[in-house]
Amino acid sequence: MTTTDQIFMRRALELAALGRGTTSPNPMVGCVIVHEGKIIGEGWHQQYGGPHAEVNAINSVEDKSLLPASRLFVTLEPCSHYGKTPPCADFLINHGIKDVVICNTDPNPMVKGNGIRKLLEADCQVHVGLLEEEGLELNKYFFTYHTHKRPYITLKWAETADGFIGRQNNSPLWISNKLSKKVVHKWRAEKQAIMVGTRTALVDNPHLNTREWTGKNPLRVILDKNLRLPEHLQIFNQSQPTVIYNYIKQEAEVNREWVKLKEDEPLVENILADLYQRNIQSVLVEGGAALLNSFIKANLWDEAFVFKSSFYLNEPGIAAPNLPLANLKFTNHIATDKLLLYKN
Repeated sequence: MTTTDQIFMRRALELAALGRGTTSPNPMVGCVIVHEGKIIGEGWHQQYGGPHAEVNAINSVEDKSLLPASRLFVTLEPCSHYGKTPPCADFLINHGIKDVVICNTDPNPMVKGNGIRKLLEADCQVHVGLLEEEGLELNKYFFTYHTHKRPYITLKWAETADGFIGRQNNSPLWISNKLSKKVVHKWRAEKQAIMVGTRTALVDNPHLNTREWTGKNPLRVILDKNLRLPEHLQIFNQSQPTVIYNYIKQEAEVNREWVKLKEDEPLVENILADLYQRNIQSVLVEGGAALLNSFIKANLWDEAFVFKSSFYLNEPGIAAPNLPLANLKFTNHIATDKLLLYKN
């Protein structure tokens, strides 16, 4: 593969990213069609249930007679099965595509090489693995879900300059700035679920929605082992789907479901297993300290975003979780806050 091929695949990856937050549980996919060194068609998967990237790209080509002499770049192996839409591999073959460059193979058991096999059987040239690492990063939720059989876990918290996540007396404490809050709401719009523990729900009374950013509200996931939380809290307003994990009852009503867990089984593992069965591929864990530390202790996290404020609490507080410095990948600044990214 040439440098020019990399440019075209990078363009396909850029297109794929336009579907962030709207395609799940499907992956983000982009497609570019090139004839004699020029792009003649582009497309991306825009919405779950809608046409796939390859279909949108081929439909955008004005002169379809050029397709048999064109090279198609796609960020993920074309699907080979009937789902919400017909198989893309068949669509490519039917339009005479003979040269296909693929960034990543599809880990979904319903595809997993079958799309490539169909293309090869139709005498297509198939090249796999161009900018593979970039593709894996783009669809890290999708790949983690299918390879590790659990959602991709993002931990998030804000801590004071002296390392505290909250006050000992449970009085409200806003640590990060307003711009950081908007960033968090953007992340919420990109995740399928958001999770908090009992203390955070009780002290902060959060909405756990995306009111500060355009996008769909995530599934609210609440850990309330002994059902201590009162009904008047915002999380119980039935405005968006909510799952409450506990040790007491199993019950369901409109937009609220209580899931009873077994006390003698691993807590975090059981919750993730249930979310996996619900086809949830990404979870933003927003706290508090006990819940965050339970994910860290179980080593069931993929990345962590930490907002470090310039504000000092200057009193005994609830200590923020601690991650090894070796896991720190980069730091950035959001106005007065420092943003730290850790990778597991």
